[in-house]
Amino acid sequence: MTICCKGRLIDLNYPKIMGILNCTPDSFYDGGRYKSAEQAVKEAENMLEDGADFIDIGGYSSRPGALDISESEEADRVLPVIEKLIKVRPEVLISIDTFRSGVARQALQAGAALVNDISGGHRDPGMLPLIAEKRVPCILMHMKGTPQDMASQAQYDNLLLDLRYYFSERLARVSALGITDCIIDPGFGFAKTREQNFKLLRELKGLEILEAPLLVGISRKSMIYKTLGVTAEDALNGTSALHMIALQNGANILRVHDVKEARQCAELHQQLQAT
Repeated sequence: MTICCKGRLIDLNYPKIMGILNCTPDSFYDGGRYKSAEQAVKEAENMLEDGADFIDIGGYSSRPGALDISESEEADRVLPVIEKLIKVRPEVLISIDTFRSGVARQALQAGAALVNDISGGHRDPGMLPLIAEKRVPCILMHMKGTPQDMASQAQYDNLLLDLRYYFSERLARVSALGITDCIIDPGFGFAKTREQNFKLLRELKGLEILEAPLLVGISRKSMIYKTLGVTAEDALNGTSALHMIALQNGANILRVHDVKEARQCAELHQQLQAT
C-alpha cells in the first residue's frame, strides 16, 4: 500500500488525509468561499499546518445538478492556485480533481503530483494515457452518468458486486497502460441513494479483494446531514463519526473539508489498532 509522488514513497498503511480545496462558486459546502487565488492558497496552507498529506484542488463542481462549464473556465480557476501554492510550499502534494485530460496536463505541468478523476477515466479517452505518460498516481472514482443526471441513475442489482466489476476492469486497464499507482474511490453520493451509501460504508471491506488503496469521500455529504436533520455546516460531528467507521473498514485516505478533525480520527484509529 504505497504510491510514489514526485519521487517520494507515500506509505498508505498509515491513513492519509486529503484536504479539499474547491475553487468553484457552486460546490455544495464551500463553493464561492475563496474570492481569489491568494485566499485559496492561504486555506491550503492552513490545511497543511493541520496535517493534510495532500491538497485536492478542483474547479468543476460535481454536486448533483451542478452546472457544466468549459474546459478553459475550469483551468482558469485552478491553475493560478496551483502555481501560487507551489511557490510558497514547493513540497506540497497536489491532487488535481478533474475528468479532463487537458486540465490535468496543465495542472501537472504547473506542479500537481497526482490526478483525481471522478469519471474513472471514462469521460475523456485521453486521461489514462496522459497519466501513463506522466507516470503519476491516479484516483479513479465510481459513478454513473454525469453530475447533471447521476441522481436518476442509482439502480443496481448488487452495488458491491457492481463496484468490484467496475474497478476490476479499471485496474486491468491502467495496468495494461503501465500505470502502477492507482487508488480507488467508491464514489459516495455519486449515483447512489442515502441508503445505498450507508450500505456501501458498512460493506466497504468487500473492496479489499481488489488489493488497491481505498479513498473515502464522505465529508459533510447529504448522507450525513439529511440523516441528522441538519445542514452541511452542522455536519462535522457526523462526519467524524463516519470517518472512524471508514477507517475501521479499510479506508487508506480520507478526503475531507476539516483536516484537523480527520487527522485526529486517524491518530485515534492507529492507537486503537496498536493496543
